[in-house]
Formats: sequence, structure tokens, C-alpha cells
Amino acid sequence: MLTKKMRELLLLIHERTKDGDVPPSFDEMKDALGLKSKSGIHRLITALVERGYIERLPHRARALQIKKLPEGYRPPETDVTSAASKARAINDVYRAANTESVPLYGKIAAGTPIEAIRDEGRSVDIPATILTRGRHYALTVEGDSMIKAGIHDGDTVIIRETESVHPGDIAVALVEDQEVTLKRIRFAGTKIVLEPENDAYEPRVLNPDQVRFQGILAGLYRLYH
Repeated sequence: MLTKKMRELLLLIHERTKDGDVPPSFDEMKDALGLKSKSGIHRLITALVERGYIERLPHRARALQIKKLPEGYRPPETDVTSAASKARAINDVYRAANTESVPLYGKIAAGTPIEAIRDEGRSVDIPATILTRGRHYALTVEGDSMIKAGIHDGDTVIIRETESVHPGDIAVALVEDQEVTLKRIRFAGTKIVLEPENDAYEPRVLNPDQVRFQGILAGLYRLYH
């Protein structure tokens, strides 16, 4: 059985995709259904998937496909003009369907550490599947010291905020409260080792009072031009 909001969302996606268009974004769905946050849309889509009404298609943007419609549904009679207007309105709704917005705090060194640049006014949209539990932020990588871990100059790394790290984690380390770097974390006795993933760079061995961890790597987002 579908709730009222499930039915509304299902028909919204159906109207958008029935003529081959892409589904609406999460922001568009949220606005169309009068919800306050995109988390409500996530829950509705999950419920529709579980009930067999829609299917998520892997490796495709806005990858939602209608599998069936509510029992007894009949499409409304519309003229060409109103149908086109509705299609345009729904088109404005699904641009962020499978994305989440996280703050972009600036640049982080994957080479020689640089001062963190924190810009609260910027954000980046990333696939929602990258995110785990907790608060997240994004940083732009500068340098090549983590290339053996698949992290390249210009990549955007997604960081889950935490001060707790484990050996082998790739973490954001604030060194002596003034420079920040992304490195593999090792421990040697009472020392903290910031270990690069590039043989051209040397590990840095520091005392615990010299390092404060600000998060661990949750994902990586790369654009190909």
C-alpha cells in the first residue's frame, strides 16, 4: 500500500520519464512534494524500490525507472500545451535526484602540506552513495603524494568528520594547528607517521601533540574533461 506522498512522488517520476526524459532531481522532488529536506525524498524512493514500483539503475545519472503504477491509476486528460508546461516544470525538479550537496572547504595538500583554506560559502554536489553516516565536507587535492592510493592532483575528496583514526586510514591531519595534509596514517610506538603513497616523498614522523585529525577519507569524486 502506498502513502499519499509515495503516490505523489511515483506519479511525478512517471510523468517526467514517460516520454523518455530524465527523472527530476531530489531538490525538484522535495519542492514538488512540499517537503523540507531531501532526506524525506530518499526515504520515499527507498520505500518505492522495496515495494517494486521503481528500480534504481546502476552507473547512470538519475537512474530511476518506473516498474509499475498505482492500482487503478488513469492518466489525466491534458492538451498539448499543458502537457508541455508540466513536462518543463517537472524537468526543473530532478536535477539533483541522486546527489547530495556538501560544503567545499578549500584545498588540501597531497604533497607538501599547505594552509587549509576554509570557504563556508561554497559547496559541491556529489553522488549520494559516496556518503556514510555523520557530517561530511569536500576538499580539492593539490599534489601527487597519494597517487598510489588512486588520489590525483585536482581530485575532490569527501571527508567524514572525526577525530578518531585507525592504522591504515587515509586522514586529514592538521599539523601544529597551521597546515593540513592528506596522508595514510601509521603509528610507531608513541609517534604518529604521516605516510605518502608515492615513493618520491618521505613519511613524516610527529609527536601526538603536533597532530590533530579532522576526518577520514569517505570517498573520491573525479571529473573527466
